[in-house]
Amino acid sequence: MNKSRKAPSARPAVRCAIYTRKSTEEGLEQEFNTLDAQRECSESFIKSQVAEGWACLLDRYDDGGFTGGNMDRPALRRLMADIEAGKIDCVIVYKVDRLSRSLLDFARIMEVFDKHHVAFVSVTQQINSGTSMGRLMLNVLLSFAQFEREIIGERTRDKIAAARRKGKWGGGHPILGFDIDPAGFKLIVNEDEAAQVRSIFELYLEHEGLVPVIAELHRRGWLNKRWVTRKGQQRGGKPFTKTSLHKLLTNVTYIGKVRHKTELHDGQHAALIAPEVWQRVQVLLRRNGRTGGAPVRNQFGALLKGLLRCVPCGCAMTPAHTTKGAKRYRYYVCTAAQKRGWHTCPSRSVPAGEIERFVVGQLRGVGRDPQLWEETFAAACAQSQASIEQLTAERRGIERHLERWNADMHALLAADARDGRTPDLSRLADLQENIRRAEQRRTAIDDEIHALDGATMSREEVEAALTSFDAVWESLIPREQARIVQLLVERVDYDGVEGKVSITFQPSGIQTLADELSQQSAEETT
Repeated sequence: MNKSRKAPSARPAVRCAIYTRKSTEEGLEQEFNTLDAQRECSESFIKSQVAEGWACLLDRYDDGGFTGGNMDRPALRRLMADIEAGKIDCVIVYKVDRLSRSLLDFARIMEVFDKHHVAFVSVTQQINSGTSMGRLMLNVLLSFAQFEREIIGERTRDKIAAARRKGKWGGGHPILGFDIDPAGFKLIVNEDEAAQVRSIFELYLEHEGLVPVIAELHRRGWLNKRWVTRKGQQRGGKPFTKTSLHKLLTNVTYIGKVRHKTELHDGQHAALIAPEVWQRVQVLLRRNGRTGGAPVRNQFGALLKGLLRCVPCGCAMTPAHTTKGAKRYRYYVCTAAQKRGWHTCPSRSVPAGEIERFVVGQLRGVGRDPQLWEETFAAACAQSQASIEQLTAERRGIERHLERWNADMHALLAADARDGRTPDLSRLADLQENIRRAEQRRTAIDDEIHALDGATMSREEVEAALTSFDAVWESLIPREQARIVQLLVERVDYDGVEGKVSITFQPSGIQTLADELSQQSAEETT
């Protein structure tokens, strides 16, 4: 009697997924890159195990340009999701560190693998998590992989710190006012943009708020830095926001410095902004931090609010008051003394009425001194001429931009017509919008220059404005008096050690006052 033989059971198929990774995007644009090489090696290993029922899945799990120091990788997330869905029996990698360089992350990954009975194989290191020896070697290799990653990180941080101490630019996106020198990987000044940066700082000192400066930049058609990547793609060129404007105004690169954490070092690039201008902007930004630059209430009519500064500390002096019974005593106090203690400032506090009367007396005295008339007239003319030169330089920059944009548009249209292709409408629209904004700004500049040319004050107008000040002052209410002081005075410096007060006038304020008095006189005549 012949016994029938039992047919051998078919070996179950092992569904293998190949995972590949590269930390940077460099070289990924090549036809055959490192991800392809990793996959080809893994596929060859799977073919050698066909007798064991191994089969390669068609889905690709490639993470190009992602670090192995964390699990925030799109292909890895898909791989883990497919494992939990029961679609994978084995994960193949070229080397262990391709899957992870963190021992903690790797432990988490292996926990998911074990839970779903998924094996892990490293092709070039002959590691198979299906055996106890393989798991031991796996943990040893991962420990060294994490150690290597941490050492690389330390070396990189040390290199960055050393470069900063030498004043070298640390890389990244270029900022308005500078271009990147392709030969030396350093910052070089872009003169057209540098003029814009200086104007932006001056606008903030003039308007003392981010929102009005943004409105003026929008009116002028000025945008953030626009640059071209190494791949030829356009980046930047967006309108200013409060965030981007604040970032520009606080960027130490503009005073020739480089920052490393909390340290500042002298940079190898040129400074665009004078240190004193930078410091004044930072003081204003800190003062406006809670209000965004909105006008702050001046409840008790402090004439020197926002103008008075402590010379020894270099800080603003803010109005304060105390009451004794029904009487209120006003004074100005250094903000540094308020924040860090009275022992830090030798100026202490100064009675408000005393220093305000001194400043007003100086303003009245200007109208009685012919020599000061001449000095104020000369300063007003110099300021007007400086504004005209600044506008003229901006206009020259606009002309160069227009010439380049028109040439780009003509070249684009000519190339498309020659090749018989449809024009790049998006690029054409960008060029046309840039040209439109630039032409509008050029027209506005011409109007401003014309207005400045026609608004130059005569000696008679300066004399009339200053001599009328003394008579007009007494008729003003406290709020109007504060406005006039803000109009005429740029800053008041108080040195509590030497007992000295110095006043810096605003020549443009004299012209504004003359215009107001002239208009008031005309209204009274009619």
